[in-house]
Amino acid sequence: MITRIQPGARMSEAVIHGNTVYLAGQVGEPGDDITAQTKTTLAEIDALLAQAGTDKSKILMATIWLADIADFEAMNAVWDAWVDKANPPARATSEGKLASPEYLVEIIVVAAV
Repeated sequence: MITRIQPGARMSEAVIHGNTVYLAGQVGEPGDDITAQTKTTLAEIDALLAQAGTDKSKILMATIWLADIADFEAMNAVWDAWVDKANPPARATSEGKLASPEYLVEIIVVAAV
């Protein structure tokens, strides 16, 4: 069985298949700095995981895209305060062009339900 959360014409914000939930890339508010965008992005992830019946302690993998890798330390400061320290996921971080130049960070997660 497949369950789609907040489906749209182009994509769903999350898809549950079996005991795994796949989130679409989440971003912060355009115009905010990297710290604020990271906080907003992680709050969106928390909300979607809750809708899927899970939470950040069950994240298996996180992929983080930064518009500028120079923001790595500032993003990590927010991430480190948020991540479940008893259950940290596997993670990759890279620099890349995002959908709009106003976005500074995009985070994609896969979690267990």
